[in-house]
Amino acid sequence: MTEQPQQPQPEQPQQPQPQPAYAPGPQPMSQQDEKTWATLVHLAPFVAAIIGIPFLGPLIVFLLFKDRGPFVRFHAAQALNFQIITTIAFWVFGALSFVLIGIPFLIATAIAWVVLSIVAAIKANNGEWYRYPLTPELVK
Repeated sequence: MTEQPQQPQPEQPQQPQPQPAYAPGPQPMSQQDEKTWATLVHLAPFVAAIIGIPFLGPLIVFLLFKDRGPFVRFHAAQALNFQIITTIAFWVFGALSFVLIGIPFLIATAIAWVVLSIVAAIKANNGEWYRYPLTPELVK
């Protein structure tokens, strides 16, 4: 009787591993990371203003990081509110500048926009909870 070589046995198929019932939530940020993002959210409008939508940076940060920490959420909301209001002001005063009445308001808005954005970035970097003056809370 001749022995026949044994054929390799097919491996048992792997059983699929059960997936979690829900995706894990976002990980909280460290205090330093929160301060960094809170600072950047106030400076991002300077870059986004090049394409005419200064509220884009704060909007992106708000949507991506709002659940990662209360400090960055607060500053992202503050920056977004301020940028929405100043963008509307720029549009209105820009339109009024055709009849010359809007030019001084346009200049004043531009100066306030730069100064207050820098002040907010400094305050955020220092870990302070800063609210822009005369800015309604459109986003909380």
